[in-house]
Amino acid sequence: MIFSKDMSFLKAVAGTLKSKRFWLWQISGAIIYGIPVITRFFTGNVIIPILNFPGFWIGHFIPGNFLEKLLINAFFPGGAGAVTGEVFVGIYKNRLITGKTKYQSRLGGALLQTVFWTFFQYWGYSLLILGPWSSGTTGGNIFEHAVVFPINFVLASISIFTPDILNFIKNKIKK
Repeated sequence: MIFSKDMSFLKAVAGTLKSKRFWLWQISGAIIYGIPVITRFFTGNVIIPILNFPGFWIGHFIPGNFLEKLLINAFFPGGAGAVTGEVFVGIYKNRLITGKTKYQSRLGGALLQTVFWTFFQYWGYSLLILGPWSSGTTGGNIFEHAVVFPINFVLASISIFTPDILNFIKNKIKK
């Protein structure tokens, strides 16, 4: 009995990795995530005027580029993780999932992918790789500081609605 459940889990992992929707969200999300990063490298400035709202830190946990974090995290890692969770659970249960199960699977996927991305960010930050906007050894790390990690999880929780919002917009455009 345990073996068949393990096989079902492995089949769901394999099925998820074969899913076009999974790869669309992962690749598109990573590209969207990379746009501000590339912009910072080309401009040599950490501040992107359009995305730098409110422009000042709120306490220690909400960065000055909160609008950027909100928009970017809606797609990666949160939105991509949400779709991963939905695809995985749908394949695991061998049916189209809806309602509460759909949003629970999205939440689990979004939070899990954010955990992995947070470990990557923390590891990268510890390497102290400075960007072209840095001045000496003070600041300028290309990876996020750990104080913003909690807000990433809040944004990941909200990002479970990103696929629905995009689907709504797509349907409105089609009409």
